[in-house]
Amino acid sequence: MASIYSLSDFLDLLRRRAGVILLVTFLGCVASLWIALSQEQVYSSTEVIQITRPKIAGELARSTVDGSSARRIQLIEQRLMARGTILEIVDQLNLYADRPGLLASEIVPLVRQSVTLTGTAAAREGMSDDGAISVLTITAVMPTREQAQAVAREFSRRTIALSQSTRLEQAQETLTFFTEKEKALIDRIAALEEEVADFRYANAVTLPGAIEMRGAEIAAINESLLELAREEIQMRKAAEEAVATQREGYARRIQAETEAKQEALEAQRRLLEERREVLEASLELTPEVDRQLANYDRRMEQMQSELEIMTQRRAEAEVGFRLEASRQGERLTVIEAASLPDYAVGSGRKATALKGGLVSLILGVVVAFLLDLRHPVLRTSAQMTRETGLSPVVSIPVLEPRRRGLLTRLLRARTAVARAAPKT
Repeated sequence: MASIYSLSDFLDLLRRRAGVILLVTFLGCVASLWIALSQEQVYSSTEVIQITRPKIAGELARSTVDGSSARRIQLIEQRLMARGTILEIVDQLNLYADRPGLLASEIVPLVRQSVTLTGTAAAREGMSDDGAISVLTITAVMPTREQAQAVAREFSRRTIALSQSTRLEQAQETLTFFTEKEKALIDRIAALEEEVADFRYANAVTLPGAIEMRGAEIAAINESLLELAREEIQMRKAAEEAVATQREGYARRIQAETEAKQEALEAQRRLLEERREVLEASLELTPEVDRQLANYDRRMEQMQSELEIMTQRRAEAEVGFRLEASRQGERLTVIEAASLPDYAVGSGRKATALKGGLVSLILGVVVAFLLDLRHPVLRTSAQMTRETGLSPVVSIPVLEPRRRGLLTRLLRARTAVARAAPKT
């Protein structure tokens, strides 16, 4: 290390280069003071929010707001750090009013860096981690005490308001969904009942006692047909007897009457046969109607089961909504309000000046060492013995002539000027 091999060499370096070290140290201290005085002070204020569990146990009344508190706080933080929200808070609190040249694209990153939301996880129950948060800390770092306090309180207020609104909105949406599903199922069941009623009306055979009634009607028609056949037979016999036993004119009249009666009986028989065919056809369609009715019954049972489930879930959603509306669910409560900070945060001006002075002193020593390194000289007999292996016999110190005083040099210069001046 050049001429420094021991503590005495280092002390000799400090003595010889004291002027350079003091000059560098002085300049460094001046620069440190300037930096410390121009350093902008910032203040920090913190508000602590406690996340409390629902007042009513979940087994008694379940909340319809799902998800962990950590996930909800993360979503709230994203909404708070949105560009529109930040600019609204800046306008509301009149932040950065002393810097009118700042653009919106510059203000948003500044606020995002100045405000932090930190969650503390709740104690685990067993080995499972449900993502619950017990404490939320909001810290604001701003140029003034008042702004730091105001920003911390504003973000805390908006966090609590967003938590309440999001929980209430989710509970309302859940209740609305199940209510609409229940109403839709009720309408579908009513439409199916109307369809079944129309089908039963169109297929009257499915009414109670309809089959027996139609069977009795067919039997009565058959009896009527048999009675018509007997009447026809009797009329034919009477006409044949009249032809065989009576006069020709009377026989022709009887035969004409018989033919007219036969035509009437034939018309009655056709009507009865047509009615019987219709009744028999309706009885033949009964199995298809039964299958359709069974299909209707299955659909009705399925809809009734879905309606029971929807009614139960709608009731649970209504309970959850009432819990959130009355603030009986999870709540955010301020347990430590943001206070007015007493001191600036970070390294203070005194600390900056002291650090700068220490660095300047070290830099001065380094500069002195570098100057010695540029001009390596053997200054002591020990150094000569160490470097060359030769022991010096005589050590002659450096003798500098005594410098004349400043006053003496000024008097001599004045005398020389007087002698050189021309005499008048």
